[in-house]
Amino acid sequence: MDLGEIEQLRGELAAFVAEVFASVPRRDQRAKGDCYLRGLMLDGRRKSIQPMAERLPDGDMQALQQFVNQSPWDHTAVLRAVALKTVAAVDPQVWVIDDVSFPKDGKMSAGVARQWCGALGKQANCQVAVSLHAACDTASVPISWRLFLPKEWEDDAGRRARAGIPDEVGHREKWRLALDLIDEAIGWGLTPKVIVADAGYGQITAFRHGLAERGLDFVVAVRSDESAHPHDAVPTTPAWSGSGRRPAARYRCAASSLRDLAAEPGRAGYRRVTWRRGSKGSMRSRFRVRDVRPAGVTVRRYAMARVGGAAGWDGVLPAVTLLTEWPAGAAAPTEYWLTSLSAGTPLRRLVRLAKMRWRIEHDYREMKHGLGLDHFEGRTWRGWHHHATLVTAAHAFLTLRRLDPKAPAPA
Repeated sequence: MDLGEIEQLRGELAAFVAEVFASVPRRDQRAKGDCYLRGLMLDGRRKSIQPMAERLPDGDMQALQQFVNQSPWDHTAVLRAVALKTVAAVDPQVWVIDDVSFPKDGKMSAGVARQWCGALGKQANCQVAVSLHAACDTASVPISWRLFLPKEWEDDAGRRARAGIPDEVGHREKWRLALDLIDEAIGWGLTPKVIVADAGYGQITAFRHGLAERGLDFVVAVRSDESAHPHDAVPTTPAWSGSGRRPAARYRCAASSLRDLAAEPGRAGYRRVTWRRGSKGSMRSRFRVRDVRPAGVTVRRYAMARVGGAAGWDGVLPAVTLLTEWPAGAAAPTEYWLTSLSAGTPLRRLVRLAKMRWRIEHDYREMKHGLGLDHFEGRTWRGWHHHATLVTAAHAFLTLRRLDPKAPAPA
């Protein structure tokens, strides 16, 4: 947007800021929030504080620096207000768990470490944040964020102090942060939807178990080397000799990889599905569903825990539905998902849910390139979460305008 378009929205934006920043006690702080959001939405290559302040007639770099980096306003309360206002308008079909990386120089920015950087596609020095989004085919909105703190930061008192890491914040695996975000959103009063995630989360048995414990349905990507038994495989208990421990029930045949299970009985079992219309035409491929029983030590441990221990377990592993994709021209299936939804669920619905992550990638690009999500130049924990919250608010404001049939079309 140019400055003229921003000025035309001043009244509408002021009403939005008054609502979602109502928890911020001081009027001058809310005014800085309004100013920061205008800076994020205004055209410009960099959305760090100095260039934003220079573009705005009322831009005050020092005041904005203080508001984002030092002011103690509660970003969680603002995120909650944004989510409650926006999620209902989006009418989501899924909640998507994802993470996003921010390449960084140096060692002092909160949570920075040499780790996998999706933005660069390799190991690199970066920050990583876990996010939860509410999404449908036409829109999505970030609900909340957690900056990931690598293990090397946990006992580094000097770096923690300089980056303002709260004492209660320690290293926590990304899948646990994802469950924390889901619990937080439910605690805000939001109604959970089917959870969608990529293989970085779906591959983790503990994450899938955590969702099941919460009574949440999921469709999560997994790798093809995940092992499982066919649904109709039955464990047997070897005869007991009468001495020693009774033998545990076990499956006679070794588990197969999902790759092998998905290839049976060849292409004949796959059906063509069109799940949405893209910019280049209808999106379609071939898919198949079947029930399987994921295997492995961790899966067995959780199965035994559900019945109170090995003594009460019959050896039957829990069943889930395997969804696989075998595109035309591919020599073998290429994509794999495990879902708690039954194999009797309409195939098109399963595919649409599994493919819904595209919407988040679209919005990440908008938040990064259009709203400056990755332009924050501060180093503190508080500053990063404040900036991410303000970007979320700006994205929500624009999303609400796009979804409003009475709003004029953007230039």
